[in-house]
Amino acid sequence: MTRKIVALAGDGIGPEIMEAGLEVLASISEKTGFDYEIDRRPFGGAGIDVTGHPLPDETLKASREADAILLAAIGSPQYDDAPVRPEQGLLALRKELNLYANIRPIKIFESLKHLSPLKPERITGVNFVVVRELTGGIYFGDHILEEKKARDINDYSYEEVERIIRKAFEIARSRRKILTSIDKQNVLATSKLWRKVTEEVAKGFPDVTLEHQLVDSAAMLMITNPSKFDVIVTENLFGDILSDESSVLSGTLGVMPSASHSEDGPSLYEPIHGSAPDIAGKGIANPISMILSVAMMLRDSFGRYEDADRIEDAVETTLAAGILTRDIGGQASTKEMTEAIIARL
Repeated sequence: MTRKIVALAGDGIGPEIMEAGLEVLASISEKTGFDYEIDRRPFGGAGIDVTGHPLPDETLKASREADAILLAAIGSPQYDDAPVRPEQGLLALRKELNLYANIRPIKIFESLKHLSPLKPERITGVNFVVVRELTGGIYFGDHILEEKKARDINDYSYEEVERIIRKAFEIARSRRKILTSIDKQNVLATSKLWRKVTEEVAKGFPDVTLEHQLVDSAAMLMITNPSKFDVIVTENLFGDILSDESSVLSGTLGVMPSASHSEDGPSLYEPIHGSAPDIAGKGIANPISMILSVAMMLRDSFGRYEDADRIEDAVETTLAAGILTRDIGGQASTKEMTEAIIARL
């Protein structure tokens, strides 16, 4: 069965790292017999150039019909004053596809430990996943700005909380079986609901240890004792902040993939970094985050665990061999890094 993958290269370094990711996908598929087709569509600034909108109708239609979506990067200063900015296209895509669960794995590569802002002994053993609710909460509530006061509404329903908590428990069950739910239940009504729902869902996962953590103390623990975490789950605003905090533990955004899942539609896979317009077209962008996003797609959307493992192992052995792009202290180009990873598949 041929799988349809929509590729949204986007802006800046997006097209370069997308090509790298697709080259790795082609190489592993040739070895293992994965049958797929790529449907390339404009998105972000590229969508504005073609249709005047960052999420063209045909791109949305193709995305809805896909088995999975790969997104590289969006945004550029030239679109800062556009009526609809590239970032608004991404929010619209998330909403249209109901991508409610953002998954961000945090792993420290042994060969890159020196890049972390934390001491080596503190970063050793760090390997956890941040699960962020992505389509509810304060970002999607009413925003009221008056001359001398303002209000942002933070709404959550039982069902919205339940599905993200259940997703996090399922992920924890496949790992070390420890789930940390992060809230602010000592102050916020939404957090009181969050904790209530979490406790109820936990009854269906007796093999998973549930811990509760207030968001302020969780932010401290992520720096002072990050290895304690296995799977973290939290609401949209807290997740936005904590996932960015966790991303600096590795010392570079260039090796960090992510996934966003819906309940019954295609998932979207993307690097966590931006479009880096200052280095676009120079052939020096680090493609690893895109390549690892491809690995996540193979595992999560297509159940090709061995293919994903082989890609991740190839990335790790390439880094261990001292082949590094400029952002992580080396001189390898995007092409050289990609070829080195393919050679180790």
